[in-house]
Amino acid sequence: MIRPIELVIFDCDGVLVDSERIAARVQVALGAELGWPLTEGEVVDRFIGRSHAAIRDQVATQLGEDTAATWSERFEQLHREAVDAEIAPVEGLPEALDTLILPACVASSGSHDKMRHTLGRTGLYERFAGRIFSATEVAHGKPAPDLFLHAARQMGADPAACVVVEDSQPGVRAARAAGMRSFGYAGGLTPAERLEGPDTTVFYDMRELPKLIAER
Repeated sequence: MIRPIELVIFDCDGVLVDSERIAARVQVALGAELGWPLTEGEVVDRFIGRSHAAIRDQVATQLGEDTAATWSERFEQLHREAVDAEIAPVEGLPEALDTLILPACVASSGSHDKMRHTLGRTGLYERFAGRIFSATEVAHGKPAPDLFLHAARQMGADPAACVVVEDSQPGVRAARAAGMRSFGYAGGLTPAERLEGPDTTVFYDMRELPKLIAER
């Protein structure tokens, strides 16, 4: 028997705030500057949906620890500047939240400081204050299930009664590993085929989300 949904767990970047395009652009620029040329598609494959620590480890393997430290510092600076200039909610997201009647929280690979910044700049922070969880709180980031299981535990929800809204392959893989159903938002950078899989519904318009959740 399929459990009724009790909790909706939202990723942050690319699901609540339209920040993945900003992050990918900055990563491509840093790669060109620091000696690791990457296309946008390669950035999506390697970095999108993963924690800051996991990205730094990849850069360190490729370019060494010193360059990885420089890369991380420059990313924080350039990303913050770009967010201040152009960040916005994902199209249709505010309308979806206004219609959603189930309890909801945020579980992101990003740090709390980063989420305070991006969600704050878009007017979304207060909607989720006190219900925001970061990969910095668990041992293993996505695609491991730790973060989503932590969010469910903190919210008092059974994982089998949770659904996850994600836009990255590591994110939907983490949801499956946690025993949660997921909705893969393909309106961003990640191709739909990367999101498809067991217990995952792929969709393209955030305004459709409340109806899709009701149908599940």
